[in-house]
Amino acid sequence: MKLMPYGVGAALLSLLVLPAPSPPAAAADPAPAHARYRHTAADISRFLTAFYGNHGPSDHDRSQRVSQHLKDRQALSRGLDILLCAQKEPRGIAVGPVTVAQSANVGWATVTTHWDTGSPDTFTAYVRLDSHPITLDDVICAG
Repeated sequence: MKLMPYGVGAALLSLLVLPAPSPPAAAADPAPAHARYRHTAADISRFLTAFYGNHGPSDHDRSQRVSQHLKDRQALSRGLDILLCAQKEPRGIAVGPVTVAQSANVGWATVTTHWDTGSPDTFTAYVRLDSHPITLDDVICAG
C-alpha cells in the first residue's frame, strides 16, 4: 500500500478550506448619467406649477432653475420678461396638462397668464427630460 505524500494531502485540504470566491461586482450602469434622470409628466407639472406660482418665478428660480439658453435670451431682451412672455407681472398663472415626447427628450405644457385687462395670454414652457436638477429649458411665446 502506497501512502500519499504529506504535501499533496495538505494541498487538497487547503483547497477545501479556502474562502469561496466573492460574487462578481455589480456591473456599472451602462447608461450615461444624463439618461438616468427621466422626468415624467407629473414631475414636469409639479415643477412648472411651483416655478411659475401665482405671479411668476422668484429671483431664486430665475437664477437657479432656468437653462443658460433662456438666461442668454433674457439678457438680450429689452423690456420683455422672456419667462412670462410679458412686460409686467400677471394677475394669475395656470399650467395646463404636460405632454412628454420621450424620443425628443422633452416635455412641455401650455402656460396661461391672466391679466387685469381680462384677456389671457398663453405660451409654451419646455423642460428637458434629462435635466438634473429639473430646469426650464425654453419658452415659446404665442403670436
